Amino acid sequence: MANEKRIQSALVSVYHKQGLAPIAEQFKALGIACYSTGGTATYLRSLGVEVHEVADLTSYPSILGGRVKTLHPKVHGGILARRNQAADLAELEKYDIPPIDLVIVDLYPFEETVASGASETDIIEKIDIGGIALIRAAAKNFQHVTIVPSSHYYGQLAALLESQQGVLSLEQRRELAAAAFEVSSHYDTHIFRYLAPGSDSLKISASRPTRLRYGENPHQQGFFYGRLDEAFEQLNGKALSYNNMVDIDGALQLIDEFELPAFAVIKHTNPCGCAVADKLDEAWHKALAGDPVSAFGGILVANRSIDEQLAADIHKLFFEVLLAPDFSAAALQILKQKKRRILLKRKPFELPARSLKSMLNGYLVQDRDLHSLKVEELQYKSSRKPTQAELADVVFGEKVCKHLKSNAIAIVKNGQLIGSGVGQTSRIDALKQAIDKAQRLGFDLRGAVLASDAFFPFADSVACAHEHGIEVVVQPGGSVRDEETINFCENHDMCLIFTGVRHFRH
Repeated sequence: MANEKRIQSALVSVYHKQGLAPIAEQFKALGIACYSTGGTATYLRSLGVEVHEVADLTSYPSILGGRVKTLHPKVHGGILARRNQAADLAELEKYDIPPIDLVIVDLYPFEETVASGASETDIIEKIDIGGIALIRAAAKNFQHVTIVPSSHYYGQLAALLESQQGVLSLEQRRELAAAAFEVSSHYDTHIFRYLAPGSDSLKISASRPTRLRYGENPHQQGFFYGRLDEAFEQLNGKALSYNNMVDIDGALQLIDEFELPAFAVIKHTNPCGCAVADKLDEAWHKALAGDPVSAFGGILVANRSIDEQLAADIHKLFFEVLLAPDFSAAALQILKQKKRRILLKRKPFELPARSLKSMLNGYLVQDRDLHSLKVEELQYKSSRKPTQAELADVVFGEKVCKHLKSNAIAIVKNGQLIGSGVGQTSRIDALKQAIDKAQRLGFDLRGAVLASDAFFPFADSVACAHEHGIEVVVQPGGSVRDEETINFCENHDMCLIFTGVRHFRH
């Protein structure tokens, strides 16, 4: 091995001690001198390692309740000394500083403490100072020193010590140094985000990505950075793909809009079926009836538990993913008959308040569209007022339309999406697509509600709706030609409602 260095001394200061035993065995076998403090020293001694206290080296005890233990020239001098510089070695000898060849650190669990809901006092105490300093010092001097920056690397170190008899190459030390700066930068990022949650600075750090089945297409590789295990438990099926993840995200955003039992079918992030009802099985049948063709191979999502009877019905359909808060044991037995079918049990977690997208040579960041329509916000623009049933559909339709790709139109009736126009370059084309879809599936448009994600630039859309029997229209309003639309609705006894909120989605 080129530029190899034999490890003769080590400093160990860790939070998580599990996994140190194989390293301790190598310390004893290779005769590596060990320096440590506090609980780490006690644990290593219990493993039979002869430990030199850092306090004996520095002639200073641990002070300020343990806040200062290793911050001392006799520690950092032994780490930062350049072994190929005569002046550095002379100073080590002059001040009786032993060189340290290996530093093992595992930082206080700051992220975990924040996630636990601990008090700010406890959180601040979990900001590691001495450990970070040790990591940076050892990583900087990787030409001569080996750094192990977290418990994740304990196993790697133990294997190297055993297989290479305590001798590491420059390449191995450099690799661990890079890992050390990844650990320290990740740690600092989360401290910053805790202390300044509203900052304009974009600080993101995520380690150890989940490799997805593939990217948007099979020839593209895809990764997810984050903790999938905090969002859901996978109960069955193949590995997730990039498209699965995008659809799952869209499915969760949609289903969280509803309080009544709700079921939705997602295809390419668009709801192709969605319904609410008094019971979940009724919502499922209504959602599927909204577009049974597009449901094939889709993503299914529910906001209530899946029981045996409902599972038997769902099992008849080929689908990629089913996401729900829970599944009965009998339901799982039915649904797991398809080995590659992905079943996800949702866990309680909050979606981020902002969305992020790479764009050109930078990033686009925006607040997520969290606006939820309230009846008291509605602006009635014509004399004809909605019935209570129509009003319920106005709210339901606006929520569904919010999750369709623009230009978008949703036609709903009795808590069911019966027609949708998505991704069209003109609003009238989106409306015609939605009407055509509803009619082809045999739905009667009389009594339906039309929802639009943005204003109508002309009166042609409400004229088209009227021609096909739709009498209630909800849209944001805001066009310079709103009066034309208002006048048409007034003259044709149509109910026109403005929300004042646009919901573009690209």
